[in-house]
Amino acid sequence: MPAPVFCRQVTSMHPDILFEDEYLVAAYKPEGWLVHRSDIDRHEKRVLLQYLRDRVGCRLYPIHRLDKPTSGVIVFGKSGEIAARVQARMEGDETVKKYIAVCRGYCPEEGLIDHPLPPVADFKHQRKRPKAELPHQPAVTLFRRLDTIELPYPVDRYPTSRYSLVEIELKTGRRHQIRRHFKHIHHPLIGCPKYGKSVHNRFFAEWYGCGRLLLHALQLQLDHPETGERLDLVAVPQGPFMSLIRDFDWHLPDH
Repeated sequence: MPAPVFCRQVTSMHPDILFEDEYLVAAYKPEGWLVHRSDIDRHEKRVLLQYLRDRVGCRLYPIHRLDKPTSGVIVFGKSGEIAARVQARMEGDETVKKYIAVCRGYCPEEGLIDHPLPPVADFKHQRKRPKAELPHQPAVTLFRRLDTIELPYPVDRYPTSRYSLVEIELKTGRRHQIRRHFKHIHHPLIGCPKYGKSVHNRFFAEWYGCGRLLLHALQLQLDHPETGERLDLVAVPQGPFMSLIRDFDWHLPDH
């Protein structure tokens, strides 16, 4: 029997609860929100953990993370013990984590990126060590191309500009893994200031009103830590990202 799908068409750019019981809360995180307070961005007031805690009326414990500019499905535990159990399971093959993204160029129809990555340094004292000295961690990403478009604008050095809509499945969970892996295969994500190309980022912001990182956590499948029920959590992107998909006549995968 297929797992029940907890899918929601979120109608605002605010967080929304996708699933809740006495053990877990799954939510839609909009882009621009922090998962929890961080010294990296002390002035950001939009913090998902505090917002959901006030909504559900109890303390919540992060199980995994999404970067601030990434939107999509995220899960919290209602106790530290539940969060730890789910976190351990998410490191195995039983949990499925799928994203969608827009990258520069026509990427291959499908592929596997097996490219170890050094840790990302967030603070100045961490950046003193040369990259060559940092330990590289195994990192594996699967992807398949969903759609493409060629636009009649010379954004870069070519007379036209090509882009791909890609579905991505993470097999490991390294920091910035998707963005770093797609830069590695020469198809950087649109809207990424760190690993992308600014000329394409500006083009999407100015022409399509889409200045965000075009990366979204679309689907998360996992076994419930208490009942064993297979949860299939899905949330499509909202706002400028979804408008862009419609403008380009692209289609999201069926879930």
